[in-house]
Amino acid sequence: MDQDSHCTAERELLEAVSRITTFSTTSPSDKEENQPKAEISCQVRKENPEKDDLQDSKATPSPHSSMTTKELQEYWRNEKSQCKQIKLLFEIPSTRIVEHHLSKYVMYKIIILQTGSFDSNKSVIERRYSDFEKLHRNLLEEFSEEMEDVTFPKKTLTGNFTEEIINERKLAFKDYLRLLYSMKCIRRSKKFIDFLTRPELQEAYSCLRGGQYTKALEILLEVIGLQERLTRGNPVSIVPTLCAIVVCHKDLENPASAFEYGEKALSRLRVHSSHRYYIPLLETMITLAYELGKDFLSLQEKLEEWKTKKDPVRVFTLKELAVREYVQ
Repeated sequence: MDQDSHCTAERELLEAVSRITTFSTTSPSDKEENQPKAEISCQVRKENPEKDDLQDSKATPSPHSSMTTKELQEYWRNEKSQCKQIKLLFEIPSTRIVEHHLSKYVMYKIIILQTGSFDSNKSVIERRYSDFEKLHRNLLEEFSEEMEDVTFPKKTLTGNFTEEIINERKLAFKDYLRLLYSMKCIRRSKKFIDFLTRPELQEAYSCLRGGQYTKALEILLEVIGLQERLTRGNPVSIVPTLCAIVVCHKDLENPASAFEYGEKALSRLRVHSSHRYYIPLLETMITLAYELGKDFLSLQEKLEEWKTKKDPVRVFTLKELAVREYVQ
Protein backbone atom coordinates (compact mmCIF):
# COMPACT_ATOMS: atom_id res chain seq x y z
CA MET A 1 0.00 0.00 0.00
CA ASP A 2 1.50 3.43 -1.01
CA GLN A 3 1.75 6.35 1.44
CA ASP A 4 -1.30 8.24 0.10
CA SER A 5 -3.49 5.14 0.36
CA HIS A 6 -2.24 4.52 3.87
CA CYS A 7 -3.08 8.12 4.97
CA THR A 8 -6.53 7.89 3.39
CA ALA A 9 -7.30 4.62 5.17
CA GLU A 10 -6.08 6.09 8.45
CA ARG A 11 -8.34 9.16 8.07
CA GLU A 12 -11.35 6.97 7.28
CA LEU A 13 -10.67 4.85 10.36
CA LEU A 14 -10.45 7.93 12.59
CA GLU A 15 -13.69 9.32 11.16
CA ALA A 16 -15.47 6.01 11.76
CA VAL A 17 -14.25 5.89 15.37
CA SER A 18 -15.40 9.50 15.84
CA ARG A 19 -18.88 8.70 14.50
CA ILE A 20 -19.22 5.67 16.77
CA THR A 21 -18.11 7.68 19.81
CA THR A 22 -20.51 10.52 19.05
CA PHE A 23 -23.41 8.11 18.55
CA SER A 24 -22.71 6.26 21.79
CA THR A 25 -22.70 9.48 23.81
CA THR A 26 -25.77 11.09 22.27
CA SER A 27 -28.16 8.23 21.53
CA PRO A 28 -30.74 7.40 24.21
CA SER A 29 -30.36 4.29 26.30
CA ASP A 30 -32.42 1.24 25.44
CA LYS A 31 -34.58 1.90 28.46
CA GLU A 32 -35.35 5.47 27.41
CA GLU A 33 -35.73 4.52 23.75
CA ASN A 34 -38.28 1.83 24.51
CA GLN A 35 -40.26 4.08 26.81
CA PRO A 36 -43.29 5.53 24.98
CA LYS A 37 -42.76 9.18 24.21
CA ALA A 38 -46.34 9.96 25.18
CA GLU A 39 -45.61 8.77 28.71
CA ILE A 40 -42.56 11.01 29.01
CA SER A 41 -44.52 14.06 27.93
CA CYS A 42 -46.60 14.14 31.06
CA GLN A 43 -47.44 17.82 31.16
CA VAL A 44 -49.88 17.69 28.21
CA ARG A 45 -53.44 17.52 29.47
CA LYS A 46 -56.70 17.94 27.75
CA GLU A 47 -58.33 19.88 30.54
CA ASN A 48 -57.01 23.31 31.52
CA PRO A 49 -56.03 23.44 35.21
CA GLU A 50 -56.15 26.55 37.35
CA LYS A 51 -54.04 29.44 36.13
CA ASP A 52 -51.38 29.07 38.80
CA ASP A 53 -50.95 25.36 38.20
CA LEU A 54 -50.86 25.89 34.41
CA GLN A 55 -48.02 28.38 34.76
CA ASP A 56 -46.19 26.09 37.14
CA SER A 57 -46.47 23.06 34.85
CA LYS A 58 -44.82 25.03 32.03
CA ALA A 59 -42.01 26.35 34.19
CA THR A 60 -38.50 25.06 33.52
CA PRO A 61 -35.25 25.70 35.35
CA SER A 62 -33.56 28.84 34.10
CA PRO A 63 -29.90 28.68 33.12
CA HIS A 64 -29.43 31.57 35.56
CA SER A 65 -31.11 29.64 38.38
CA SER A 66 -29.35 29.48 41.74
CA MET A 67 -29.60 25.68 41.64
CA THR A 68 -26.29 23.88 41.31
CA THR A 69 -25.62 21.41 38.51
CA LYS A 70 -26.01 18.54 40.97
CA GLU A 71 -29.37 19.90 42.16
CA LEU A 72 -30.57 20.31 38.58
CA GLN A 73 -29.57 16.75 37.71
CA GLU A 74 -31.36 15.45 40.80
CA TYR A 75 -34.45 17.52 39.94
CA TRP A 76 -34.70 16.18 36.40
CA ARG A 77 -34.15 12.60 37.60
CA ASN A 78 -37.06 13.05 39.99
CA GLU A 79 -39.19 14.62 37.25
CA LYS A 80 -38.45 11.71 34.93
CA SER A 81 -39.33 9.12 37.55
CA GLN A 82 -42.55 10.99 38.31
CA CYS A 83 -43.59 10.64 34.67
CA LYS A 84 -43.45 6.87 34.67
CA GLN A 85 -46.97 5.56 34.80
CA ILE A 86 -48.01 3.46 37.76
CA LYS A 87 -50.56 0.86 36.71
CA LEU A 88 -53.52 0.65 39.04
CA LEU A 89 -56.05 -2.11 39.57
CA PHE A 90 -59.64 -1.48 40.64
CA GLU A 91 -61.60 -4.01 42.69
CA ILE A 92 -65.14 -3.77 44.08
CA PRO A 93 -65.33 -6.59 46.64
CA SER A 94 -68.42 -5.54 48.58
CA THR A 95 -71.37 -3.18 48.89
CA ARG A 96 -73.67 -1.88 51.58
CA ILE A 97 -77.20 -0.49 51.47
CA VAL A 98 -77.64 2.88 53.16
CA GLU A 99 -81.00 4.15 54.36
CA HIS A 100 -80.91 7.83 55.24
CA HIS A 101 -84.20 9.57 56.10
CA LEU A 102 -86.34 9.09 52.99
CA SER A 103 -83.48 8.02 50.69
CA LYS A 104 -82.02 4.59 50.11
CA TYR A 105 -78.95 3.79 48.02
CA VAL A 106 -76.09 1.32 47.52
CA MET A 107 -72.51 2.21 48.41
CA TYR A 108 -69.82 0.39 46.40
CA LYS A 109 -66.51 -0.27 48.14
CA ILE A 110 -63.65 0.37 45.69
CA ILE A 111 -60.14 -0.88 46.41
CA ILE A 112 -57.37 0.72 44.34
CA LEU A 113 -53.98 -0.93 44.37
CA GLN A 114 -50.80 -1.00 42.35
CA THR A 115 -50.25 -3.96 40.05
CA GLY A 116 -47.06 -5.94 39.64
CA SER A 117 -46.16 -6.25 43.31
CA PHE A 118 -47.65 -6.60 46.79
CA ASP A 119 -49.27 -3.27 47.61
CA SER A 120 -49.47 -2.56 51.34
CA ASN A 121 -50.70 0.99 50.70
CA LYS A 122 -53.91 0.22 48.87
CA SER A 123 -56.59 2.91 48.86
CA VAL A 124 -60.19 2.23 49.85
CA ILE A 125 -63.06 4.55 48.91
CA GLU A 126 -66.83 4.29 48.63
CA ARG A 127 -69.03 5.66 45.86
CA ARG A 128 -72.72 5.34 45.06
CA TYR A 129 -74.46 4.87 41.70
CA SER A 130 -75.19 8.61 41.36
CA ASP A 131 -71.46 9.37 41.77
CA PHE A 132 -70.61 7.06 38.86
CA GLU A 133 -73.47 8.55 36.85
CA LYS A 134 -72.19 12.11 37.41
CA LEU A 135 -68.67 11.07 36.40
CA HIS A 136 -70.00 9.53 33.21
CA ARG A 137 -71.93 12.69 32.27
CA ASN A 138 -68.91 14.89 32.95
CA LEU A 139 -66.59 12.73 30.89
CA LEU A 140 -69.04 12.61 27.98
CA GLU A 141 -68.99 16.42 27.86
CA GLU A 142 -65.24 16.52 27.31
CA PHE A 143 -64.30 13.14 25.87
CA SER A 144 -67.31 12.28 23.71
CA GLU A 145 -65.17 10.61 21.04
CA GLU A 146 -63.12 8.55 23.48
CA MET A 147 -66.25 7.55 25.41
CA GLU A 148 -68.13 6.47 22.30
CA ASP A 149 -67.81 2.73 22.99
CA VAL A 150 -67.92 2.94 26.81
CA THR A 151 -71.12 1.48 28.19
CA PHE A 152 -72.66 2.51 31.50
CA PRO A 153 -75.04 0.33 33.57
CA LYS A 154 -78.52 1.76 33.32
CA LYS A 155 -80.72 2.38 36.33
CA THR A 156 -83.83 0.21 36.48
CA LEU A 157 -87.27 1.22 37.71
CA THR A 158 -87.44 -1.72 40.10
CA GLY A 159 -85.05 -4.26 41.58
CA ASN A 160 -82.14 -1.85 42.19
CA PHE A 161 -81.55 -3.36 45.62
CA THR A 162 -81.74 -7.04 44.71
CA GLU A 163 -78.60 -9.10 45.15
CA GLU A 164 -78.58 -9.98 41.47
CA ILE A 165 -78.64 -6.36 40.23
CA ILE A 166 -76.06 -5.24 42.82
CA ASN A 167 -73.63 -8.03 41.82
CA GLU A 168 -74.08 -7.18 38.15
CA ARG A 169 -73.25 -3.55 38.84
CA LYS A 170 -70.22 -4.46 40.93
CA LEU A 171 -68.72 -6.21 37.91
CA ALA A 172 -69.89 -3.48 35.52
CA PHE A 173 -68.37 -0.65 37.56
CA LYS A 174 -65.11 -2.58 37.97
CA ASP A 175 -64.83 -2.95 34.18
CA TYR A 176 -65.92 0.66 33.74
CA LEU A 177 -63.11 2.03 35.93
CA ARG A 178 -60.57 -0.28 34.32
CA LEU A 179 -61.56 0.92 30.86
CA LEU A 180 -61.46 4.60 31.84
CA TYR A 181 -58.04 4.19 33.41
CA SER A 182 -56.70 2.51 30.27
CA MET A 183 -57.25 5.77 28.32
CA LYS A 184 -54.42 8.19 29.08
CA CYS A 185 -56.39 11.36 28.38
CA ILE A 186 -59.09 10.29 30.84
CA ARG A 187 -56.92 8.90 33.65
CA ARG A 188 -55.03 12.21 33.70
CA SER A 189 -58.15 14.35 33.53
CA LYS A 190 -59.18 16.40 36.55
CA LYS A 191 -62.71 14.97 36.41
CA PHE A 192 -61.52 11.38 36.77
CA ILE A 193 -59.04 12.25 39.54
CA ASP A 194 -61.69 14.29 41.37
CA PHE A 195 -64.09 11.35 41.28
CA LEU A 196 -61.51 9.23 43.13
CA THR A 197 -60.22 11.83 45.60
CA ARG A 198 -62.43 14.92 45.93
CA PRO A 199 -65.07 13.65 48.44
CA GLU A 200 -62.37 12.58 50.88
CA LEU A 201 -60.44 15.83 50.41
CA GLN A 202 -63.57 17.89 50.97
CA GLU A 203 -64.23 16.04 54.22
CA ALA A 204 -60.61 16.47 55.33
CA TYR A 205 -60.56 20.21 54.67
CA SER A 206 -63.92 20.60 56.40
CA CYS A 207 -62.41 18.96 59.49
CA LEU A 208 -59.34 21.19 59.21
CA ARG A 209 -61.48 24.34 59.11
CA GLY A 210 -63.36 23.05 62.16
CA GLY A 211 -60.16 22.52 64.13
CA GLN A 212 -60.48 18.71 64.00
CA TYR A 213 -56.83 18.28 63.06
CA THR A 214 -56.49 14.63 64.09
CA LYS A 215 -59.41 13.51 61.92
CA ALA A 216 -58.33 15.78 59.04
CA LEU A 217 -54.80 14.37 59.19
CA GLU A 218 -56.06 10.79 59.19
CA ILE A 219 -58.07 11.38 56.00
CA LEU A 220 -55.31 13.38 54.28
CA LEU A 221 -52.73 10.66 54.93
CA GLU A 222 -55.13 8.11 53.40
CA VAL A 223 -55.74 10.13 50.24
CA ILE A 224 -52.22 11.48 49.59
CA GLY A 225 -50.93 8.07 48.44
CA LEU A 226 -53.70 7.75 45.87
CA GLN A 227 -53.19 11.34 44.74
CA GLU A 228 -49.50 10.69 44.17
CA ARG A 229 -50.26 7.66 42.01
CA LEU A 230 -52.90 9.43 39.96
CA THR A 231 -50.89 12.62 39.34
CA ARG A 232 -47.40 11.28 38.62
CA GLY A 233 -47.17 13.50 35.56
CA ASN A 234 -48.01 16.64 37.53
CA PRO A 235 -46.30 16.41 40.96
CA VAL A 236 -47.05 20.07 41.77
CA SER A 237 -50.78 19.30 41.91
CA ILE A 238 -50.48 17.53 45.28
CA VAL A 239 -48.68 20.44 46.98
CA PRO A 240 -51.90 21.75 48.61
CA THR A 241 -52.54 18.36 50.22
CA LEU A 242 -48.96 18.08 51.45
CA CYS A 243 -49.21 21.59 52.91
CA ALA A 244 -52.51 20.74 54.62
CA ILE A 245 -50.72 17.80 56.25
CA VAL A 246 -47.98 20.20 57.39
CA VAL A 247 -50.62 22.49 58.95
CA CYS A 248 -52.27 19.57 60.79
CA HIS A 249 -48.98 18.22 62.16
CA LYS A 250 -47.92 21.71 63.20
CA ASP A 251 -51.15 22.43 65.08
CA LEU A 252 -50.97 18.99 66.69
CA GLU A 253 -47.46 19.94 67.89
CA ASN A 254 -45.65 17.39 65.73
CA PRO A 255 -42.95 19.68 64.28
CA ALA A 256 -40.71 16.85 63.04
CA SER A 257 -43.52 15.30 60.98
CA ALA A 258 -44.60 18.73 59.77
CA PHE A 259 -41.05 19.44 58.60
CA GLU A 260 -40.84 16.07 56.83
CA TYR A 261 -43.94 16.73 54.72
CA GLY A 262 -42.87 20.34 54.20
CA GLU A 263 -39.65 19.09 52.61
CA LYS A 264 -41.69 16.89 50.26
CA ALA A 265 -43.77 19.89 49.22
CA LEU A 266 -40.73 22.12 48.74
CA SER A 267 -39.04 19.52 46.54
CA ARG A 268 -42.00 19.75 44.17
CA LEU A 269 -41.80 23.55 44.11
CA ARG A 270 -38.06 23.78 43.55
CA VAL A 271 -38.48 25.42 40.14
CA HIS A 272 -42.00 26.74 40.74
CA SER A 273 -41.34 29.75 42.95
CA SER A 274 -44.35 31.57 41.49
CA HIS A 275 -46.71 28.99 43.01
CA ARG A 276 -49.09 30.49 45.58
CA TYR A 277 -47.91 28.02 48.25
CA TYR A 278 -44.18 28.65 47.80
CA ILE A 279 -43.60 31.63 50.13
CA PRO A 280 -46.06 30.58 52.87
CA LEU A 281 -44.43 27.16 52.87
CA LEU A 282 -40.93 28.66 53.06
CA GLU A 283 -41.95 30.84 56.02
CA THR A 284 -43.45 27.85 57.83
CA MET A 285 -40.38 25.73 57.15
CA ILE A 286 -38.10 28.43 58.57
CA THR A 287 -40.15 28.47 61.78
CA LEU A 288 -40.12 24.66 62.01
CA ALA A 289 -36.38 24.41 61.27
CA TYR A 290 -35.63 26.95 64.02
CA GLU A 291 -37.84 25.05 66.46
CA LEU A 292 -36.16 21.73 65.60
CA GLY A 293 -32.62 23.12 65.70
CA LYS A 294 -32.10 22.52 61.98
CA ASP A 295 -30.31 24.73 59.46
CA PHE A 296 -32.76 27.48 58.48
CA LEU A 297 -30.27 29.86 56.88
CA SER A 298 -30.56 28.28 53.42
CA LEU A 299 -34.35 28.57 53.63
CA GLN A 300 -34.01 32.18 54.78
CA GLU A 301 -31.73 32.92 51.83
CA LYS A 302 -34.34 31.54 49.40
CA LEU A 303 -36.99 33.71 51.01
CA GLU A 304 -34.84 36.85 50.79
CA GLU A 305 -33.90 36.03 47.20
CA TRP A 306 -37.58 35.74 46.27
CA LYS A 307 -38.39 39.06 47.95
CA THR A 308 -35.70 40.88 45.98
CA LYS A 309 -37.06 39.55 42.67
CA LYS A 310 -40.79 40.02 43.29
CA ASP A 311 -42.91 43.07 43.98
CA PRO A 312 -44.25 43.14 47.54
CA VAL A 313 -47.68 41.50 47.55
CA ARG A 314 -49.97 40.24 50.27
CA VAL A 315 -49.03 36.67 51.12
CA PHE A 316 -51.36 34.44 53.10
CA THR A 317 -50.03 32.16 55.79
CA LEU A 318 -49.90 28.45 55.04
CA LYS A 319 -52.88 27.82 57.30
CA GLU A 320 -54.92 30.61 55.68
CA LEU A 321 -54.31 29.06 52.26
CA ALA A 322 -55.20 25.58 53.51
CA VAL A 323 -58.58 26.56 54.97
CA ARG A 324 -59.52 28.19 51.66
CA GLU A 325 -59.20 24.94 49.72
CA TYR A 326 -62.45 23.22 48.72
CA VAL A 327 -64.63 26.02 50.04
CA GLN A 328 -67.96 25.74 48.24
